[in-house]
Amino acid sequence: MSPRHIALAVLVAAVWGVNFVVIHIGLEHFPPFLFGALRFAVVALPAIFFIGPPKVAWRWVVAVGLTLGVAKFGLLFFGMHAGMPAGLSSLVLQSQAVFTAVFAAALLRERPPAQRIAGLAIAFGGIALAAVDRGLNGPVGAFVIVIAAAAFWGLSNVLTRKAAPPDALRWMVWMSAVPVLPLLALSLLFEGPAEIGRALTGLTPSGIAAVLYVGLGSTLFGFMAWTHLLGRYDASAVAPYSLLVPVFGMSSSWLLLGERFGPSAVAATVLVVLGIGITALGPERLPGSARRRARRSAALAAVRPGPAG
Repeated sequence: MSPRHIALAVLVAAVWGVNFVVIHIGLEHFPPFLFGALRFAVVALPAIFFIGPPKVAWRWVVAVGLTLGVAKFGLLFFGMHAGMPAGLSSLVLQSQAVFTAVFAAALLRERPPAQRIAGLAIAFGGIALAAVDRGLNGPVGAFVIVIAAAAFWGLSNVLTRKAAPPDALRWMVWMSAVPVLPLLALSLLFEGPAEIGRALTGLTPSGIAAVLYVGLGSTLFGFMAWTHLLGRYDASAVAPYSLLVPVFGMSSSWLLLGERFGPSAVAATVLVVLGIGITALGPERLPGSARRRARRSAALAAVRPGPAG
């Protein structure tokens, strides 16, 4: 990769990592489901009226919109609202790579090579260590909710692979239109009109900035830039930079939110980054057809139909 594109990949990872801090700030102003609806509304409106259709079957747009937009982001925001720290969320969400491989094997009949399985096992060990640490130091329920969000992210990766959208911008805008009404319905059902009214009538500059950052910065800019990189380079060259997301997420939450990490959390971070690093870097060492199969699996873990958070 050229120095300019390396800098872009690092910038995207930083935008996605800091995004978890911004989500934390946004949840201080909005209830989680309303915040999610606003996030996707900013991406979809008014762009949806000025671009053409997504050039893929509508069933894929709806399927990814529901799994990624409603399930993944709804659960992530709800889990963080329930007490999951921003930095730890940025780490735990990387377990999507494990779920992506599982769903790819089940739905696409892909068989990753042994070293990729080993890398995913190491990453899963890190997530398990983080779970034990969380069980001793905070609400387990919030941790489980974010794990569920990662599982839906993995499923959405596989669905996006099946959809194979030819136009990234149209795909992102139309996919972002799908979650708006379901998330608003969930907000009305679980958060109530009074809470929605309080949040919308009490808008502050920081609340508006949070919505714009997670919508335009993290979702639109991050996705488009990452897709641009994947269009120019092999997924195995781009994917390792996603390992910087939890690094930026945890460091920014430490600097800006005062979040503290004990030895177990640090060890879990090392295991997750090491494990996913093995899965991302492995294909370069594989011959022939095994390398091609591994690169397809790497693409599933690397192609992000939305930001990390």
